[in-house]
Parts: sequence; C-alpha cells; structure tokens
Amino acid sequence: MPTTSPRLDRMALRAQFPALAQEVGGHPLVYLDNAATSQKPQSVLDALAAYYEDDNANVHRGIHELSRRATTAFEGARVKLAKFIGAPDSAELVWTRGTTEAINLVASSWGMDTLGDGDEILLSSLEHHSNIVPWQLVASRTGARLRYIEMDEQGRLILDYLPELLTDRTRLVAVSHISNALGTVNPIREIADQAKQVGALVLVDGAQAVPHRRVDVQELGCDFYAFSGHKMCGPTGSGGLWARRSLLESMPPYQGGGEMIRMVERDTSTWAEIPHKFEAGTPNIAGAIALGAAADFLDEVGFDAIAEHERELLSYALEHGWHHCLRAHRFGRTLRCHLLHHGGCPPSRHLHDPRLPRDRDPRGPSLCSTRHAALRHLGHGAGEFLSLQLHGRRGSPHRGARVGEGNFRTGLRAADVWRKFP
Repeated sequence: MPTTSPRLDRMALRAQFPALAQEVGGHPLVYLDNAATSQKPQSVLDALAAYYEDDNANVHRGIHELSRRATTAFEGARVKLAKFIGAPDSAELVWTRGTTEAINLVASSWGMDTLGDGDEILLSSLEHHSNIVPWQLVASRTGARLRYIEMDEQGRLILDYLPELLTDRTRLVAVSHISNALGTVNPIREIADQAKQVGALVLVDGAQAVPHRRVDVQELGCDFYAFSGHKMCGPTGSGGLWARRSLLESMPPYQGGGEMIRMVERDTSTWAEIPHKFEAGTPNIAGAIALGAAADFLDEVGFDAIAEHERELLSYALEHGWHHCLRAHRFGRTLRCHLLHHGGCPPSRHLHDPRLPRDRDPRGPSLCSTRHAALRHLGHGAGEFLSLQLHGRRGSPHRGARVGEGNFRTGLRAADVWRKFP
C-alpha cells in the first residue's frame, strides 16, 4: 500500500523563525529571498548564544574547561555535518566560510599545484559565479583551458556531448548539484561516472542542494563537495568542503598561520593532520556549532516533509499566484514558474540599486535581483526571482504576493518566480 507523505504544521514551523514575526510597511514580512540566504530558526540562534554566553574560548589549544567544552562542541558539529552529507570520515570535512571559499580552496590548493598548460577544466553554463571565477583565475595563471557543458532552451545540460567534451586533458569537472539561477537538478552521478572514465576529478557546488534534499557524497561519486551554512538555516560565514582523504592529504595548505601547523622552524614548517591543515587561525567556532544545530533542525523537519510541502506550494503558486501573467516551464528535473516582462533591464537601472525596494508597493516581498550567466544564455540578461519557501502561508496574491512565504526555497524543486524589470 502507498505510504502517506509527512505533512508539516506550517504555522508551528513558521513560529520557530523570529525574523518572520515582524512587519514591513505595516504588513507581515513576506520573505522570498532564501536562495540568497535563509532565515534562522530559534534553535540555531540559541546555539550561537550558548557558545558566546557559556563556552566562549578558543578550540584545540586551551587547557581549561571552557576550551574543552568549545572544542567538544566544535568537533561534534563536524561529525554531525559529515553524517549530514554522507561523508565516511569527519576528518574529510574542512570548515570554510561557505561554498565560495570552499571552491577557492580547491582552486588554489589543488588547482594551482596540479594544473598546467593545456589542461582542461570542464564547467557548465548553469554555474554560479563562485564556480566560474575561481577557475578563470587558475586558468589565467596556469595556462589551463576552460570548457563548458552547454544547456538547452529548457535549462537542461546537454549531456549527449559530454563524451566529446571529456578528453585525456580534462583534469576537473566542476558543476552545481542544483542550479542557483534555474533550479535545474543535475544528474551528478551520471556526470561523475563519465568523468572518471578519463581520470578527471569532480567538484560539486552543493549550496542549493543541502537545504532541500538528502545528500550522500559517496553515492554521488564526486571528489569534492562544497556547501554553505547560511542557505540551510545556519549562520552566515559558515560552511564546509568535503573531499576524499587522499586528495586532502596530497594538497598543500590553503592558508598559513596558527592551528594548521605541526611544527614551525625558522625556515620550514610541517603541517597538522587533515582537516586542520586547511583551517588556519581561529575558526568560526560559534558558526560551526550553530551549523550543527541547523543540520539537526533540517533532520527533525525531514526531507520527505520538505519535498511534499514544496510540491504543495508549487501547485498553489501555479493556481493562484500572479495568474494573469504566469508561465510555467520545464527546466531539467524541475518545474520553474516565470513572471517575465519581455525586454531587458535598462542599463541605467542597476539591479542592486538600493532605491529599487522603495519603488515598489511596501506590501511587496523581500526578493533577490541578479545577473546570472545562465539567464543570459536563455535570453534574460538580468531579473528578479522570488524563492517560494517551505513553511509558507497560502494567501491571495492581491495581498502582497503571499504565495509561499517562509524559509525553504522551493525553487530547487521548481518554484522560483522570475520577473524582469520593465
């Protein structure tokens, strides 16, 4: 017999996010910008406060009670996050400030040490800038060449040509698990299996995947997996890089300083064991501990329940949200809803102009404006997107676009709503 999908108590879930209790312009906050950063549940805020109020001390070096407690919580969070993404060993998880720093770590440490003239880095036209620019920098310094997996008009990677793009000079394939711009879910295992046939490594940008689906890096078959804490209800400036032990052990340090050393002489130094070799200086201790609390929160809500609620919000948006101009498109393995005015964003009106929010009805949502390469590929050089959320309340679009407000981005499963500037 079919099982019943879990359901969420939307209002109880929403009540766990203090920021969503406020009003903006005399109306309840409609927060639709979680693709950029998520709001934080009380349990995460409590974890941050508890560290600073009770256990504020440096880790790994103090010989007192506060340092012991801080170190235990810090390393306990590492174990928790390693399990959260299916890593076989917590020593393979390096704390970073987020996906951007994680990819830059690989580009700097592995890329600069490994790549040479004529080597190839294969990206995709779906990538966020954080998975393009670091490789451009590496290529300019090493002589490596960038190549791209293109996408079709529906926002899906054209994998029919992948065997031709993968050559004996391909050293790395770097792709997003889920596109930040379009929400396309890429078949990582299929890409990884083909990359392995030519001996290439695979890096995955998981920033938009970890908040919405169960991730298992071993099942994906990748070699590097980067993610951000602030997109999964955790603090800003937190995140991680998972990499295979053999790679981390062979890579030189990313930065130098305290904590990442074993012994320092006048002219030479030796390095600490992984992952500490890549964590120079005092880390974001509170951020790591609170990120562990965010993982607990998502596990408690449950990814099956998240997926079911996202589907419900998507259906509601399609039926009731901006019905006068809504268009639905299939993008890969996701359904994407668009609100588009044909024509481009005027060059004189920059997308991130702080005046823009004041131009709108104060009942309007908190949303994001962007210029993604993936949008240009589809003929939309710039736009706004509204990320529907998990603990959203259903409401009339005539009352300020209240379809799917909340805290989890449905866009990953299909419901970002794009609106071009007139």
